[in-house]
Amino acid sequence: MLLQGVACRMLAAAPEAFVARIGGDEFTLIITTGEQPAAAEAVAKRLLAAFIDDFVIDGKSIQIGLSIGGAVYPADGTDAKTLMANADAALYQAKAAPQMSLMFFQPEMGFQLQERHNLQLDLRQAIARGELLLHYQPQFHIAGEVIGFEALARWHSPTRGLVPPSTFIPIAEECGLIIPLGEWALREACREAATWAEPLAIAVNVSPIQFHHGDLPGLVHTILLETGLAPARLELEITEGVLINDFSRAVSILRRLKSLGVQIALDDFGTGYSSLSYLHAFAFDKIKIDRAFISDLEHNHHSMAIVRAVIGLGHSLEIPILAEGVETEYQHGFLVTAGCDQIQGYLAGRPFPIERYAELVNGPPPASERHSELPLEQTGRPMAARG
Repeated sequence: MLLQGVACRMLAAAPEAFVARIGGDEFTLIITTGEQPAAAEAVAKRLLAAFIDDFVIDGKSIQIGLSIGGAVYPADGTDAKTLMANADAALYQAKAAPQMSLMFFQPEMGFQLQERHNLQLDLRQAIARGELLLHYQPQFHIAGEVIGFEALARWHSPTRGLVPPSTFIPIAEECGLIIPLGEWALREACREAATWAEPLAIAVNVSPIQFHHGDLPGLVHTILLETGLAPARLELEITEGVLINDFSRAVSILRRLKSLGVQIALDDFGTGYSSLSYLHAFAFDKIKIDRAFISDLEHNHHSMAIVRAVIGLGHSLEIPILAEGVETEYQHGFLVTAGCDQIQGYLAGRPFPIERYAELVNGPPPASERHSELPLEQTGRPMAARG
């Protein structure tokens, strides 16, 4: 019904255009009249204006965004295939811009699109070749005791060097590679944690795509059996994005996961739209305050108020609160005073290969095997002094 409503608005806003839905939520318009690109730009602006008002579907108001990419004949291509590819490149750039945006093709976009395609191919091969690895960032009780680690995927390409997660994770999500990547990360993190002498928790992110693909509870159950990790030590971190499209099914999956004995944490809390209703519908084991609020604590009174409110909410619901992105002593002191339960961030420890945290996961070595203490920035254990 929403797609039909979109089509009707497009036809009304662009009566001079040929309009077609080419798949999913993507439409193509062909405009053959008027001076270009002025005529196409005028139509695009009418389309943007047509999408300002909400759609009403089954009595519910739904607001959607619209991104438009354009290519003009013959400057941007003399055949249909080239024009479509270049319009698609412009659309990709428009999607990266603020919502309700319009962008026309520029020559440099073609190079960017090709580079993104090459990166996707390299990532596909990286998974097959075992170029991915996990780094582990410690999580601490506010008083200083280590409680667990979050597993974070890293990609060390032989040709590109270290590729940032902010680059390859979105690409993996767009092309479906997040499914094998996520399964690998979950299995590898559980396998590693099962070898630790200390029964610390291991937290693993689950993307919305991975959450809704196949049988996630079945996969988690299989991996726990394979690795021998105690279910209570596994913490799956999900964002509110997993609950948006099919709320009932998502809650059903969460309950099946919970029945396995694993912990469920709500990640990036405060950045979504319906946080309180989600907390009402499902008993999460932990809430993680988004790093954006923590990084702003020293300068933004609104962030201070939000962080205090989330901590108070967690205490009322008896849900532990973990603050992400803690990097300064001021932030740590504020969180202590506010009553935050747990912290994670560069102040406590950076993501490193697990070997850097051997003493935390296996306990201190016998006195006869101890070496002189390294500086904190080399050991990656700045919070150990607080414990």
